[in-house]
Amino acid sequence: MEIPNELLYTEEHEWVLVDDGVVAVGITDYAQGELGDIVFVELPGVDTEVKQTEPFGTIEAVKAVSDLFSPVSGVVVEINDLLQDKPELINQSPYDEGWMIKIRMSDTSELKSLMSPESYKKHIS
Repeated sequence: MEIPNELLYTEEHEWVLVDDGVVAVGITDYAQGELGDIVFVELPGVDTEVKQTEPFGTIEAVKAVSDLFSPVSGVVVEINDLLQDKPELINQSPYDEGWMIKIRMSDTSELKSLMSPESYKKHIS
């Protein structure tokens, strides 16, 4: 199971890649493995305001439907349109092609509440 060192993580198994005030968000390798084959993902539109720890969408697998929780507050500036036709990219490449949304953060101090890779490893073990 992959847990990249350059990312931050949430207790709900989202990952965050920070890039100059914008974060890319997806679900972890662990989460996609627990869900199984992903068949659909519902994401917010661009310009949607999201709040830390609140749902921003849903992910549907063959065996379950789960909420997706925003790791930070801000405004959605981009969504991964590829996931509409190819939600399985989340299973195949959760940290690269399977990213979900990008958020322009409204409060960078919220990043302090996210887990380091080491903390996330302990969380899932």
